Amino acid sequence: MAPVVDQLPHHILFYDYAQDILERRAPHREAHLAGIRAAREAGQVVMAGALGDPPHGAAIVFRGVDPSEIEDFAQKDPYVQAGLVGDWHVERWNVV
Repeated sequence: MAPVVDQLPHHILFYDYAQDILERRAPHREAHLAGIRAAREAGQVVMAGALGDPPHGAAIVFRGVDPSEIEDFAQKDPYVQAGLVGDWHVERWNVV
């Protein structure tokens, strides 16, 4: 039997962090993580995490979510609103 292929599109939201994120994130961290947890519990986020050590950015993988909704998610993210994310963008991820 052939494996079932997931037909829902995946997108990755990439964040580029400010250089001083570790010093500035504490007041915003719980709200930032709560937003990701809520999206995960809603079945929208597959996985998420910081990139690098020390972190220089992050990747949040969405499944079955329209890119415009992901952009709305980013604009409402406390890290983005506080200027902790210098730049962000959404890319389709063609999972095979």
